[in-house]
Amino acid sequence: MATAILLSPSTPPSYHRIVSPTLQIPADTNVSIPVGILACQRDPLLRSLDTTVVSASVHQPPPAPAGKKGKKAVLAPELPAGPILEVLLHDTVIFPEGGGQPTDTGSIKAGEKDWQVVQCKRHGGHAIHYVRVPESITADDALTVFAPGSPATVSFDWERRYDHMSLHTSQHLLSALLETRLQLPTLSWSLTTYPSPCYVEVPRGMTQEEIASIQNEANRLVFEGRQVHVEVQEMQRKDEAKPSDEGARASGRGLPSDYTGGVHRVIVIDGVDRNPCCGTHLPSLHNLQLFLLPHTDALSRSTTRLYFLAGPRLIAHLAATHAHLAAAAGTLTCGLPEVPARVATVVDDRKRADKRVADAEGELAGHIAAELLAAHSAAGGALRKHVHRTDDTPGALAFLTAISAAFERQEAAKGKAYTIVLSSSPSAQSASSVCVVSVFGSDEKEVQAVGAALRAKLGVKGGGRGPKWSGKFTGVWKPGREDGVIEEALASL
Repeated sequence: MATAILLSPSTPPSYHRIVSPTLQIPADTNVSIPVGILACQRDPLLRSLDTTVVSASVHQPPPAPAGKKGKKAVLAPELPAGPILEVLLHDTVIFPEGGGQPTDTGSIKAGEKDWQVVQCKRHGGHAIHYVRVPESITADDALTVFAPGSPATVSFDWERRYDHMSLHTSQHLLSALLETRLQLPTLSWSLTTYPSPCYVEVPRGMTQEEIASIQNEANRLVFEGRQVHVEVQEMQRKDEAKPSDEGARASGRGLPSDYTGGVHRVIVIDGVDRNPCCGTHLPSLHNLQLFLLPHTDALSRSTTRLYFLAGPRLIAHLAATHAHLAAAAGTLTCGLPEVPARVATVVDDRKRADKRVADAEGELAGHIAAELLAAHSAAGGALRKHVHRTDDTPGALAFLTAISAAFERQEAAKGKAYTIVLSSSPSAQSASSVCVVSVFGSDEKEVQAVGAALRAKLGVKGGGRGPKWSGKFTGVWKPGREDGVIEEALASL
């Protein structure tokens, strides 16, 4: 994963602001600090923390929900097999899943051992760490290590967190600009799995001019280095008047119904946005580097996804895109700027080549049909014939169909009795090779009888209606074997 460079070594003291006079961060190490004022939320650049275990228990997987599973907006890493402990700490730098931001992963050093934290989730107002118990240790021994009051040092995967912070802060910036400049509220957003672009959903499509204007304004604010800070107060004080910024967004998604015992937390981008959020955010827009809106997807008449990239994920995207472009330029033997024009030329040439091939195949199909018609005339009575050919193109069955159509268009074929089987196989065959078969004729019963024989004796998978039947055969087509089965089927008519 690419890592950005423009990053302050520590979070500024002005980043975390308690705006109510009565809110205090619990100092008692036997009490868990509530979600909203955890160390990861007060100081998002703090990478490790010495803390204390409050409680631990063995994780009991909940029963599978009945009915259809709902789609989760945020995907957490799956819990590994084996015992898992649910550990509650006095404080933590590991962010619990919430606000659209995925969980951090990390480790807890306790009892002279590093224990892997595979998830961290909010239970009510508390952050619960899901700690993997190694196979060499029993769950009871692990609980002894995490006894209440035991010291612990907690740390997290920095690259994963920095990626999440960059995109979460970018989403606040993007949503603010969409609402204040275009009156487009954000219906939802998704912090996708690295390295895919993230997206916000808005209630209508956007023009390229609108996208460009939002991107330009976002970049301007990024290069200005607008500061970001957090304001917190007690839940019961959330309706009191708060400081406001001119031009800021006034609305935000409501708090979850199970969010209990926490605090009311607002993320402020100076002069740009105020929005309730429990996630971790960078202290400055400077750290986002650039900002990009690659493309949009229209989900319906009323919903459009607008994709964006920033921070390390943007760097990875640009590096991968340049590598793809350079590879294409090498294949096309041209410079990078000439790739679009060269691709357009190749596409035009391919279209002309495809048309020439289609015309040639149509002409060839006519000649084969004429040969079949000549054989019909020579037979005197009903014609029952099998023709096999070699074809390495992906449209082998379509060509066989073109032959049958050309035959049926001939005036001389009308009113005569015939049942014809056409088959083709690739030049190099193996057990997984696919050969195709087409059966057509003047009598529906005869055609379907031949098709049934091909299914029963050769395992051809196919079907048809009326006087046409087609299918596919998997394996090696041998002239003395598969051809013999077809001849027998025709002879039995």
